[in-house]
Amino acid sequence: MLKILGAAMSAALLLAAATSTQAAGTISGAGATFPAPVYAKWAEDYKAKTGASLNYQAIGSGGGIKQINANTVDFGASDKPLKPDDLAAGGLAMFPTVIGGVVPVMNLPGIKAGQIRMTGANLADIYRGAIKKWNDPHLAVSNPGLALPNLPITVVHRADGSGTTFLFTSYLSMKAPHWATEVGANDSVQWPVGVGGKGNDGVAAQVKQTAGAIGYVEYAYAKQNAMTYALMQNKNGAFVTPTAEHFKAAAANAKWASAPGFYLLLLDQPGADAWPITGATFILVHTKQADAAKGKEVLSFFDWCYKNGDGAADQLDYVALPASVKDLIRKSWSKVTGPDGKPVYR
Repeated sequence: MLKILGAAMSAALLLAAATSTQAAGTISGAGATFPAPVYAKWAEDYKAKTGASLNYQAIGSGGGIKQINANTVDFGASDKPLKPDDLAAGGLAMFPTVIGGVVPVMNLPGIKAGQIRMTGANLADIYRGAIKKWNDPHLAVSNPGLALPNLPITVVHRADGSGTTFLFTSYLSMKAPHWATEVGANDSVQWPVGVGGKGNDGVAAQVKQTAGAIGYVEYAYAKQNAMTYALMQNKNGAFVTPTAEHFKAAAANAKWASAPGFYLLLLDQPGADAWPITGATFILVHTKQADAAKGKEVLSFFDWCYKNGDGAADQLDYVALPASVKDLIRKSWSKVTGPDGKPVYR
């Protein structure tokens, strides 16, 4: 990994050092690897300014949902948004933090980043094993004039419960009826082919060490590891690059105010510049806090990040939320109450 991601992840490991007793001013969270680089940077900056620490374990969205439901962390993190009924059943509130993009990455000798073009149907056929070699005629149709290598395709997918997988498989289900009926969309699916990697970093590592491999990761991992990525065809038919501006274009018409519990998907959005596999990442907290001070500290951290963390998000190629959305989120925090029934953060 290059310096920015390496430093961020090192900070995450440092901040996530296991302790038997949480120190005063320390909050704990676990879940999605998708936002781990920006959470690590935010935690580093927050500690420098306030002295308070974040212990965040990037174990995948499925693990984050399990841990918050089990009350073993102060907050969970997931790229798979929970529907309002699921939030209510778990006594949870949910809010987004940043927006990013899921990117197909590959290890193809002689092919540079952005040279190969991919459609959603192509991607689904690769991941269900129907396209087995890189010089398959179906891929050649989208890549006229590009000498595709005569290499077998090694499919790499997540081995853990993952919100990145939820976004990826939801997109494939939108673009390919075969995928929707045979595999479907979830944070963990029965993969038809391929090998697994744990976390975004695990998938990136598997792809980098295997010639002919393809995987899917959050864009920060692709960029900081200098990985070869594909251009993706969007809803308008344009082949676009994965950039923060194109993630922003996909989120431009997001109607957060009318999204119950902030449940919203940003996949396959219209727009000439929209990246088709775009998604927000979310935080989960209990609406009834047993420890009002701890609940306040969690919300104080994210409020500080909303006010001070946009630059770090931009640096790591995430899209910060608009100020109006941040205001909606702050208003929603009135539902998070302490043992006395009063909001923990005002």
